[in-house]
Amino acid sequence: MSPVYSTTFAVLEMKSEPFAVAPMLSARVGIASLGAEPVHAIALRAQVRIEPYRRSYTEAESAGLVDLFGPRERWKDTQRSFLWMHCATMIQGFSGGTEVDLPMPVTYDFEVTGSKYLHALRGGTVPLIFLFSGTVFSRGENGFSIQQIPWDREDKFDMPISVWDDLVASHFPNSGWVRLRRDTLDALAAYKSGHGMLGFDDAVTRLLAFVAEETP
Repeated sequence: MSPVYSTTFAVLEMKSEPFAVAPMLSARVGIASLGAEPVHAIALRAQVRIEPYRRSYTEAESAGLVDLFGPRERWKDTQRSFLWMHCATMIQGFSGGTEVDLPMPVTYDFEVTGSKYLHALRGGTVPLIFLFSGTVFSRGENGFSIQQIPWDREDKFDMPISVWDDLVASHFPNSGWVRLRRDTLDALAAYKSGHGMLGFDDAVTRLLAFVAEETP
């Protein structure tokens, strides 16, 4: 039977899926299995984390990251790896090696830490680490066998921020999502209707203008 410890994973590329119904990224994963017998199937899972300390930031980017990490002088203590998502896929049988697409459903909700972080970036790459797990199904002379993917199967990948920007632009052109409490939304809707405005964007823009005028 092909031993699990000889099965390795490497992220080769990431791209957006502009024609998906919901926002979706896709990671091209290369898999190598050095065992003598073929792999029948793999139920693959991946925990994808962002490692913000692996890149530098401009002053404009720093301003957008205050909510996550605090002022820049504290980043040495506050910048830690954090979870972006969990994803999974089923892989058909192969011998030796193969490449598969790992679907990565994402959200543009600004209440989510990953979306806040990505929205603040203006260029460069997103430092990711993929922590792979799952189950390997093998078929040999003695029948089927099942083994777990070892805990140490991981790979780092720097995703160009342009991949995220292209995805957001295709699903939410020149827009974003902000979660509001029901009573706040009701008050904003009443303000919009009471002032004869067509959209919530107009209402928020006017309120921000009032605040700017009152600020010394």
